[in-house]
Amino acid sequence: MARGDGRLTTELDPDNPGPRDACGVVGIWAPGEEVSKLTYFGLYALQHRGQEAAGIAVSDGARTVVYKDLGLVAQVFDESTLAPLQGHLAIGHARYSTTGAPTWENSQPTIRSTSTGTAIALAHNGNLVNTADLLKEVDRLGLDMGGTTSDTHLITALLAARPDESVAAAAERVLPQLRGAFCLVFMDENTLYAARDPQGVHPLVLGRLASGWAVASETAALDTIGAHFVREVEPGELITIDEHGLRSVRFANPEPKGCLFEYVYLARPDTKLAGRNVYATRVEIGRTLAKEHPVEADLVIGVPESGIPAAIGFAEQSGIPYGQGFTKNQYVGRTFIQPSQSLRQLGIRLKLNPLVDQIKGKRLVVVDDTIVRGNTQRALVRMLREAGAVEVHIRISAPPVEWPCFYGIDFATRAELIAGSLDVDGIRAQIGADSLGYVSMDGLVRATEQPASRLCMACFDGNYPIELPAADLIGKHLMEPQPQSAASHSPTARSSATQSKRSTEASTQVREGTTA
Repeated sequence: MARGDGRLTTELDPDNPGPRDACGVVGIWAPGEEVSKLTYFGLYALQHRGQEAAGIAVSDGARTVVYKDLGLVAQVFDESTLAPLQGHLAIGHARYSTTGAPTWENSQPTIRSTSTGTAIALAHNGNLVNTADLLKEVDRLGLDMGGTTSDTHLITALLAARPDESVAAAAERVLPQLRGAFCLVFMDENTLYAARDPQGVHPLVLGRLASGWAVASETAALDTIGAHFVREVEPGELITIDEHGLRSVRFANPEPKGCLFEYVYLARPDTKLAGRNVYATRVEIGRTLAKEHPVEADLVIGVPESGIPAAIGFAEQSGIPYGQGFTKNQYVGRTFIQPSQSLRQLGIRLKLNPLVDQIKGKRLVVVDDTIVRGNTQRALVRMLREAGAVEVHIRISAPPVEWPCFYGIDFATRAELIAGSLDVDGIRAQIGADSLGYVSMDGLVRATEQPASRLCMACFDGNYPIELPAADLIGKHLMEPQPQSAASHSPTARSSATQSKRSTEASTQVREGTTA
């Protein structure tokens, strides 16, 4: 019988997941430091960005070693797995799959040797939109992909296909060929590299350590490892770090289009994006919601965790008291135990339980970050009414999500997005709320303190700043050998006994055998 894997999940309803975050990447160049542990703690700070797999590559100047596996950072690594990862240079990755199934083979960092013996390890946050073209180029060059099906492996293969050039020179040739969102950290035996797509869709920041440098997806990761924030890696920039210092080149002209959804949901509240604190942004969104969608109520509550700052802002602006409406169980893992019909209404109660004494007899404003399919909000409204709420008014700190993302967020398809087929009142009726209000696009943009011209809002307005190919040349499973159902790619749907055995054997092989 299949058993639960015991892994924690942030999903309130794992059967109806919300938007899956972009991945998290870390790079460290720090001679004399325990770079694998610094990378580990950096990934730990970025765990919210990827919860399917984790990995670290380390070089001591002579060889590069990769250790990776499926699971959370703290499950993949411990003292015994980190101890052999010695060197002066490391990169790390926490994965959510956006191209390629969530298998061990597609976990990162990737590693590949050139014909002259130089090892290149690479970690990628984002998603390419010209994967089909890159796959043709890889086939033309006769490069073996070894059964991998992610766009990240294509990048690594193309970098390693130029043995007559330095890695930096190869990168300057390959990076301009990439289309889509990419924040890359990669390395050879002696040098750390970092690159960001010309649009700068997702964040990548540079920090200074006492004895070196750090690169990470968010400033919160730099804070965690004691690195001083220096600046963002600029859109279209390639950074090289080695014993000679830090060097920078432009491989493309910058055309900034930062992801607006980072401010709403993806980034940690203690992170700064374009100089703006994310927590402050979310509180301001809540204030805007209160102005745009006022309501008479007795209590404002937030849906943990990302709805709480906006709920605080709503309460401050409206004068309605803020309170805790739910207790959240932080320790619930995914389960393979199927509830009987009589137990199906347990739903998100495994994660959240209402505080009845706070709720009973009150008119509630419930602030959440987004509505994707509507299943979670419908369950929350029902739960609150059962707890005695007399009115439930839902306020959402983002505009309706009507379009899928192709730049690194694993949204549902448009057919699955509730806002793709229903207007606001239709959605309100579907979830059973007394009223429903979304923050306006203008209000959300103002809260970021960024010009609208520098933001990607495609999931809200359908205007994709990076041109997309034909529908049959894009998608999560584009490189899969044959079509498979979504359930077969879900970590919750696999045979845990088979998968566990394979991933353990595979990671042992990487730790002990796949070195360069």
